[in-house]
Parts: sequence; C-alpha cells; structure tokens
Amino acid sequence: MLTRKQHELLMFINERLKEAGVPPSFDEMKDALDLRSKSGIHRLIKALEERGFIRRLPNRARAIEVVRLPESTTPPAPRSRGFSPSVIEGSLGRARPVAAAAQGDGMSEPVVVPMMGRIAAGVPIEAIQVHSHSIAVPPDMLSPGEHFALEVRGDSMIEAGIFEGDTVLIRRTDTADTGDIVVALVDEEEATLKRLRRKGASIALEAANTAYETRIFGPDRVRIQGKLVGLMRRY
Repeated sequence: MLTRKQHELLMFINERLKEAGVPPSFDEMKDALDLRSKSGIHRLIKALEERGFIRRLPNRARAIEVVRLPESTTPPAPRSRGFSPSVIEGSLGRARPVAAAAQGDGMSEPVVVPMMGRIAAGVPIEAIQVHSHSIAVPPDMLSPGEHFALEVRGDSMIEAGIFEGDTVLIRRTDTADTGDIVVALVDEEEATLKRLRRKGASIALEAANTAYETRIFGPDRVRIQGKLVGLMRRY
C-alpha cells in the first residue's frame, strides 16, 4: 500500500501526463507536495518504482511512465477485503486492510490503521465490529503485512503490560508460535487476547494475570486471527 505522499505524487504525475503528455519536473513535484527539497521526491519516486506503480525509462530526461494506479483515488484508502466474521464486538461488517509500513521513501509518515473495535483481555467477548474509524501509527511500530487495531477490555493481560483502555496493534495472520500474544477466535464466536501455548495437539490460551486460569482447547476450536506487534496508550 502507499503512504499519503506516495499516493499524492502518483496522482499528480498521472494527471500531468494526461494533461500535457509529459511528466512534471522534480521542482514541480516538490512544489505540488509542499516538500522542502527534491531529495524527498527522489525517495518517493524510488518507492513508487519499487512498488510497481511507475517505471522510469532509461536514457531519457523526465521520462516516467505510470504503470498502474491504486484501486481508489482517495488517499490512503486501502482496498476492501473481507475480514472473516470474527474478531470483535458489534455488527457484521467488512474491514479494510491497513497500509503496510512505509518503506523506501524515508519520510517516516504515519500509517493509517483501521480500528476494528474491542477485544477482551479477560473472559472472551462476542466477536466482530464494523470498522469504526482509523488511527495514525508510526511506521516503525508495525511489521510487514496487514494490520488492525483493537481497544482492550479487561485485565487478564496486565502482567504483560497490557491494560484496559490500551490500543493494541495486531498483524493479521492465521499462524503463531508458542509464546506469542494473539487474537484468538474460540468456537467461531468469541474473540480474546491471550498468550498462545501449544500442549501436544491442544491449544492453551494463557492469561498474564494469576486471577485467570489458562483455558485449553482442541485445535479445531481455536482460530488465530492475528499477532500482537505493538501497543499504544493514552495518559
């Protein structure tokens, strides 16, 4: 996915090509994006080329070809892909995948992550909430892949430093290793945030609070929805 600046530059180049038949100069790009130097434009151009959105033609000045455009013209508008009816409390909806952490442009721009509702760090709660809003996250808090955010409810993970009201950042995955803190879907209807332990063929969901017992399930009763990669807290 593209960062906002990458998206803005791509659309600017595309519009100029349609209007004038030639791409804009680096000075024009710098002014259009309100950047202080052309070095930022060089980084954005390189990132767009690496992601396959543009192609620079060799041995020709200002020769840039737009190969493809993002599916939406509204930045940063991620594509709509169905989230399984699982994680989170509320009514069924479709979630948007999050833009992956920005790489290659050196701009350290925030990445827009969809907030998907609340997750229980305690007794599992019923799953699913339609995407309600988005939050801006520093890219160095994210790992490669798609991400979503959840608001924590409950106190079962306090010994892992996760408290009620915290926002956890989750990388979407259906696999995890023993010891990972995961979003787990139990019996296709309850979602919870717990540490994963494998005990033979069974799966244990372990709290980080001695007041809660570890729950053990057969492998067909638990589905991994994502893995914890970061946490945000408001004081």
